[in-house]
Amino acid sequence: MGDLLQFTLTGVTIGSIYAIVALGFVTIYSVTKVINLAQGEFVMLGGLTMFSLTTAGIPYWLAFFITIFFVLILGWIMEFILIRRAKGADAISLIILTIGASIFIRGIASVVWGKDQLRVAPFTENTPINVAGATITPQAMWVVLIMLLVVFLLYILIDKTMVGKAFQASSVNPLAARLMGVSPIRMSSLSFTLSAALGALAGLAIAPIMFPAYDMGAMLGIKGFSAAILGGLGSAPGAVVGGLLIGLLESLGAGYISSGMKDAITFSAILLILLIRPSGILGEKSVGKGGL
Repeated sequence: MGDLLQFTLTGVTIGSIYAIVALGFVTIYSVTKVINLAQGEFVMLGGLTMFSLTTAGIPYWLAFFITIFFVLILGWIMEFILIRRAKGADAISLIILTIGASIFIRGIASVVWGKDQLRVAPFTENTPINVAGATITPQAMWVVLIMLLVVFLLYILIDKTMVGKAFQASSVNPLAARLMGVSPIRMSSLSFTLSAALGALAGLAIAPIMFPAYDMGAMLGIKGFSAAILGGLGSAPGAVVGGLLIGLLESLGAGYISSGMKDAITFSAILLILLIRPSGILGEKSVGKGGL
């Protein structure tokens, strides 16, 4: 019973990171219909930038917010230089553009930070806590708390603010939104900056647990995208469900079967679920029409 609880706590922690990354995919896709495969690199940049700032002597929490702002600006630059300039390009071309951006960012990161894993201090004292025979660290609790906070704030933004209404209008009918005074271009830019901020936040949360390195974004991006697809691309609640489910499948698969087989087990389960429900667990048959 203690092992099951331990694997479950680990799975929820990892799944919370995947959920935040998946929400970044959903945020962009819901507004622009672009699948940003550089999302994982935003996560990587969050962890590595935090390392550089704290190493330079900048106070921890000031470095935390500077990191988010820095990665947020990079997200805006990416949308401005690549996506906006490729207006009218087909979906495959846009995906290739984001893959190119991902490779470029990864290459720059390997030059700036090297190829070794780096250590980032946890948010608070990180002494493990015993819970019914299982252990959990305060940093893991921070990860779950941040995921819940992100979900709550996105809900407020999308459902309770005029910006959220503009997001949804741009997603459903860009022409009608433009006629009503909403700029789909601005909404696209805002979606990329928001997505980059979410990626940076995920990187900051996970850095003290999984030491960041220049290549960490690739697998996190794949897992986050898988979570978005599993939950239903375009559905924020689906992204959370998908992320947590993948995290639990990984942890339980590694614990009870084989750590070397955890990815094979996870992706096999994802394929099985998508065969049964191709639109995802909480996705609609027509993906992307419902906004966030």
